[in-house]
Amino acid sequence: MAACAEKTAQLATQANACPSQRDLLKSAHRLIGERIRPVYAVNDEQPASVTLARGRGSCSQRMAVLEAVARAHGMATRVRGRVIDGTFWYPRFPRLRAVVPADVILAWPEFLIERTWVPISELYDGLCLTTGFTNSGAETLFEAITRTAVDWDGASSPSCDLSANVRADLGYFNSRDELFRTHGQTLCPPARWLADPVLSLHSA
Repeated sequence: MAACAEKTAQLATQANACPSQRDLLKSAHRLIGERIRPVYAVNDEQPASVTLARGRGSCSQRMAVLEAVARAHGMATRVRGRVIDGTFWYPRFPRLRAVVPADVILAWPEFLIERTWVPISELYDGLCLTTGFTNSGAETLFEAITRTAVDWDGASSPSCDLSANVRADLGYFNSRDELFRTHGQTLCPPARWLADPVLSLHSA
């Protein structure tokens, strides 16, 4: 816990020159993208300190680091839980579709900025100015928010609307830990123990 606080505080300090909380989070997001390599890890409850120490993490794990940075800087965070159709990940795993879970639980972070809850997808204004996120190639959800809307609610143009992939809205939780305690992770513990050591070494 102390190591996590120290490392997240360091990231917050490096982003601290930003003129606003939103700018600080955007700067921290960029730093995390530069320092933590995207991989196919599956443990959504991995501590931010472990992700920082390893220098690699999944989208969910890197988002957890950004949440930790926000809290280290005095910003409240929460997550909105959604159940995403497993077929959404088929383009990323074309040869492994048979082992992709039917339902994937996603913790989508939100940050309290100037008394308003801002989803991570709106840190960069969430404008759909380019093609939407396709979940294929090198770009992950974590990187996609810098250039396009990641719209789970169907509020943007059809090219950025991902709402058809949402099977259920689980609501808001004070933390991702609370979400996963309530609904569990996508993979059961034995599956995570077997898959994570292998997948966490492979770049996304």
